[in-house]
Amino acid sequence: MLTFAPFSLELAPYFDSINREWINDMFKLEAIDERVISNPQREIIEKGGHIWFALHPELGVVGTCALMKKDEGTFELTKMGVVSTARGLKVGEALLQHVVKEAEDIATKLLFLLTNSSCEAAIHLYEKNGFTHCTEIMKTYGKAYERCNVAMRYAADWNIPHAL
Repeated sequence: MLTFAPFSLELAPYFDSINREWINDMFKLEAIDERVISNPQREIIEKGGHIWFALHPELGVVGTCALMKKDEGTFELTKMGVVSTARGLKVGEALLQHVVKEAEDIATKLLFLLTNSSCEAAIHLYEKNGFTHCTEIMKTYGKAYERCNVAMRYAADWNIPHAL
């Protein structure tokens, strides 16, 4: 049974190691990645964002995900990763659902994410959990990462307008 913990300084090293693992496995670590994952307290928490960790009873900290504040009521779901030893245990889906539930009270205007088309399993997971592809998000936020070629917004009905 997974449990979820909010950011703490004790858990901060896991934010770095989990994200460093998946990004290096699939892409090249970009300067923005390095800045954010090496200092999540400064780059996310102190700027009004949130981070959660997925805890497995036997495997320990197995996943993490952040909401990065972009503007008042506007948040990017970012840096969602699961350790390779826990893949296949549905950690990503449980973590995503937890973060989206938390976001209902946080992202009062817009919740979006940026990804790459090579992340097919993740994109399917996002679609299955209420995210839809959005060209406006891509135009507005997509240049943040060199690897970004897919942008999605959360389209569920919780007081978030469907236009930017």
